[in-house]
Amino acid sequence: MTTATETTGVFKVYIRATPEAIWTAITDPEWSVKYGYGGYVSYDLQPGGAYSVRPDEEMLAAGKEMGFAIPDVIVDGEVIEANPYTLLKQSWRMIMDSTTLDEGFTTLTYEIEQLSAGYCSLTLIHECPAHPATLRMVSGLNEAPPDQGGGGWPWVLSDLKSLLETGSRM
Repeated sequence: MTTATETTGVFKVYIRATPEAIWTAITDPEWSVKYGYGGYVSYDLQPGGAYSVRPDEEMLAAGKEMGFAIPDVIVDGEVIEANPYTLLKQSWRMIMDSTTLDEGFTTLTYEIEQLSAGYCSLTLIHECPAHPATLRMVSGLNEAPPDQGGGGWPWVLSDLKSLLETGSRM
């Protein structure tokens, strides 16, 4: 289910996985590189702790092929609140896109809820007040194909679900 207001995108997916597995997939660089657009996350999981995403080899090669350099850090932010296996709230800014970089930081919240034996809901809330380019990008409303940057959070969450449930990406 996806909803969006003028300032907030809400994306929810149901995953046959434990809260611990979902948390690890979100916060561990060895997992984050395996789904969505890739990249190695780094979290200092305490309030005020740093957050960043470094590009993976595939992203660096694609940038080179397209004639532009990918920066060493592609997304950054700061942890606001971290309750392992249930809630991660952070600031978020896409550095490698000049349009969204100019808009500054937004707020990203992951909510993980155990629903029944083996199932969880993962809700991602992306608050983007006065950040229309960022909201458009993360909502999957860009014209590019989903796997080439146009899928936004719906693409990332769908790929994460596939990986956790089957061991393979979409």
